[in-house]
Amino acid sequence: MSQSITLSHPNNILKGSIKLPASKSEANRALIIAALSGEQAELENLSEANDTQLLQRLLKSREETIDAEDAGTVMRFLTAYYAVTGQQKILTGTPRMCQRPIKVLVEALRTLGASIDYLGEEGYPPMKINGFSGNGNKHLKIRSDISSQYISALLMVGPLLPEGLELELEGKIGSRPYIEMTLSLMHHFGVSADFTENTITVPHQPYKAARFMVESDWSAASYWYSLVALAKEAEITLLGLKEQSFQGDRAIVDIMYKLGVYTSFTAQGVQLTKKHHEKQVALDFSDCPDLAQTVVALCAALGVTLEMTGLESLRIKETDRIQALQIEVLETGASLQEITPGVFRLEPGILAKKELSFRTYQDHRMAMAFAPLALLEPVHIQGPSVVRKSYPRFWEDLEKVGFVVNQA
Repeated sequence: MSQSITLSHPNNILKGSIKLPASKSEANRALIIAALSGEQAELENLSEANDTQLLQRLLKSREETIDAEDAGTVMRFLTAYYAVTGQQKILTGTPRMCQRPIKVLVEALRTLGASIDYLGEEGYPPMKINGFSGNGNKHLKIRSDISSQYISALLMVGPLLPEGLELELEGKIGSRPYIEMTLSLMHHFGVSADFTENTITVPHQPYKAARFMVESDWSAASYWYSLVALAKEAEITLLGLKEQSFQGDRAIVDIMYKLGVYTSFTAQGVQLTKKHHEKQVALDFSDCPDLAQTVVALCAALGVTLEMTGLESLRIKETDRIQALQIEVLETGASLQEITPGVFRLEPGILAKKELSFRTYQDHRMAMAFAPLALLEPVHIQGPSVVRKSYPRFWEDLEKVGFVVNQA
């Protein structure tokens, strides 16, 4: 794909049925657990997202140097996987990945008996994993307000530890649904665990091979909710989503009810239709931080005043997502400011331009969050190929509902 594309839509009327990509959050956890089981698990509907395809390849690789590219779950999950299974590997990634902290996870693994050395700056990839000597220590305290991926990485290897794992979470628990997703998948593969108050206990026990069907991705669904909210008329069916879901981003159903989209669950998935939206909304993204960019872009376009909390983890994602949003919403006439520590307010402005241009900062969610604004004015997206990380067919799916995608 070219370095940029321009999106437009002739009539702002959306009708169609879309097969969403599978959840990479579910798929990547299932792949690690299947590898830890040592047995042949039957995993169906694995995500076509680059992160999942990459993890599949790396789990089979016999190379000493493993490149996790820009994939956070791949870097964090493999760090724990290689450490506890006693493999000697060098783990590296893109320049941005090597700026994303991993010290909390490495310190926890060292406490359990892993030997890990930093090859560059202390606390950041690349790292050399030298092996594991289980020391019988099973109790860990870990900050729970940074990234739930550290916690999930530790939980998945917990059953293999000689004495199991007792994980005490300190502080506000961010992205709790992702932790619960991990525990649910572990249970599916035969492992019992207990999550009481702020402590998770995982006894030493074997995983069992099982069949698992990966659900469609609620994060990917969020962009279609935004499209429906901005369309003049819309009736969109999203296939493969479940009302009872492991995924925290299912929260988009309730969020978008306030922002103009009604959800009907069917045997095939969900049907989205338009409704009236509120003018002022306050949301806590602690459990679903990956939805923040979609909602910010939509509120800027709808003219909705938005107050947000729970954005702590956005600073250490593919880019500093808060800073990127603060810059890019200016294109719509809106402003995004931190009004008190941890509390952000979006004040919409007047969408005065005849063509909008957005940078993506090598972040797939920036591209897809701002794309729906092409229902209002033509939208220029720089670096559109970033969508391959989670939703490779996104631009093609937009064409299916009438968008014109011109490569620059």
